[in-house]
Amino acid sequence: MKERLADISIADRLGVLSDRTRLRVMRVLESHEMSVGELAKVFQSPQSTVSRHLKVLADAGWLERRSEGTATYYRMVLDDLSVAERALWLTIREQPSNADRADAVEDARRVEAVLAERRTDSQSYFGRVAGEWDAVRQNLFGTRFTAHALLELFAGPWVVADLGCGTGNVAELLAPIVQRVIAVDQSGPMIDAAKQRLKGVRNVDFVTSDLTALSLKSASVDIAVFGLVLHHVEKPEAPLREAARILRREPIPGRVLVIDMLRHERADYRHLMGHKHLGFSKEEINQHFVSAGLEPMSFRELPVEPDSRGPGLFVAVGLADKQNKRK
Repeated sequence: MKERLADISIADRLGVLSDRTRLRVMRVLESHEMSVGELAKVFQSPQSTVSRHLKVLADAGWLERRSEGTATYYRMVLDDLSVAERALWLTIREQPSNADRADAVEDARRVEAVLAERRTDSQSYFGRVAGEWDAVRQNLFGTRFTAHALLELFAGPWVVADLGCGTGNVAELLAPIVQRVIAVDQSGPMIDAAKQRLKGVRNVDFVTSDLTALSLKSASVDIAVFGLVLHHVEKPEAPLREAARILRREPIPGRVLVIDMLRHERADYRHLMGHKHLGFSKEEINQHFVSAGLEPMSFRELPVEPDSRGPGLFVAVGLADKQNKRK
């Protein structure tokens, strides 16, 4: 192998790194040893595609591989590269483009999710007892009961406005635990789909309304929710301002909860799905809160599911400002 690598010129090895996906693979494998299947989850690509990239990189001497059972693991070991190769890689790594930086942020989220899944699998394997309880519990009860049970912690006599309700998935989750849900959408077909989904649920009211001019009374709700809505709106502070208007201030200040995408670089979303914004940073969403008369309360990135294909998500909460009573 060493003799074969000696025949590969530095120019050829540089050419191997001209592919954007291979650069992403190298950055990940410099920090973590991962299997083909794990990398396929990180990059949301077929294993066959990932395998081809790994073979090219390994054949050019950039990666080391080892087998463990039926799996093959890959790693880039900086200290095992020659002086020239190391200098070449460090030069490339330390001069990322904007696209490279965006890739690195998203890849890091997915790597953490895959590593967490690996840790869970390992703990499950070594911690199995008679009956393999985790598998038994999943077979008996499914995978969603814990999240639904934990929602009960937030149960109360609340009136919740589900703004941009779409087909009603948020309203469906909230209806069993709150006093009343007002499902609002400007699209008639979406409202019709939500009504069909929630047929027979008596504490959900449906309202067709523009989110920037809500047909709801001021100080009439306790919580307003935007579930993957604001990236569709040219000026997010406009619906947020309306949400602030309809929140009660007393006895407990109302809250706005926003679930949306983290800032990303998938520009094709503008054309394919009509997105007005490529996600939001913490600073951006907090500024929108302030502009709308809300006090930023919290911002948290949500865990990435390894099999998901979209950008990372966040949940942010803004508090009704008692000093800013909009009418």
